[in-house]
Amino acid sequence: MSTTYTTETLTPALKKAVVDLLYRIADDSIIIGHRNSEWTGIGPILEEDIAFSSTAQDKMGHALAFFNLLHELGEPTPDDLAFMRDANAFHCCSFVALSHVPESAGNDTPDLQNNPTRNRLLAHGDWSISLMRQFLFVEADVLRMHALESSTYAPLAAIARKIRGELKYHSMHAESMLRHLATGTDDSRHRMQQSLNALYPHALGMFEATQYDKTLADNGIAPSEATLRDDWIEQITPLLANAGMRQPTAVEAVVGGRIGRHGPELESLLADMQRIFRLEPTGTW
Repeated sequence: MSTTYTTETLTPALKKAVVDLLYRIADDSIIIGHRNSEWTGIGPILEEDIAFSSTAQDKMGHALAFFNLLHELGEPTPDDLAFMRDANAFHCCSFVALSHVPESAGNDTPDLQNNPTRNRLLAHGDWSISLMRQFLFVEADVLRMHALESSTYAPLAAIARKIRGELKYHSMHAESMLRHLATGTDDSRHRMQQSLNALYPHALGMFEATQYDKTLADNGIAPSEATLRDDWIEQITPLLANAGMRQPTAVEAVVGGRIGRHGPELESLLADMQRIFRLEPTGTW
């Protein structure tokens, strides 16, 4: 019978592993939530404006839940975690931080060089970037939360069960829009394919291995990132194929985000997201 852990019964080694895991999940959630919120009021059609606003709100709520778990383990308050950390203290993958706004076309970080397709799409603020990212992200998010429902860390399992119920609507929306646009006009099909090609290396970075993978897996707290990656590829392959998308192969993952290596896109995002709070961090909001 597997041991069930609580906040009080985690060993110091397990606590470090759980804290790292929670930071990764929470930071992914809050950053993609902020990115999706950038379409509020300017979505291509009203339904998508509302859909992206709703998913953004959900992901902000999910981030808060994980930040609360971190606070229970002795980390700073959720407000401090969201608004007072610099980019190098965030554990999100590069995938969630990628921008769709014009300034990102000038990004000159080494791992983004020599990618004119990606820069062209982002330079035009192409909505297909956000939609394809939402599809790829939510499929991973659903798998992760499903696995964490049986986590031996009881507080995490409880939150995962609640979140996975909400994610089914995110998944239904993303899969529906993928099929709609990938089988639509020549232009929509082309944009979705180009977005998939540009984003796929960063999507693989969602599953960047960490020093805690074995500890988490051996103790039943979370599956290894390699296991999740393989499950994700198995999940999205038929969905992309049925939509007529060509799934990239032999692609090298863009990694580094899990250890705080980020490009200027995250720094720019945080400057926008944190600006008001940092004006008066001790104030009551």
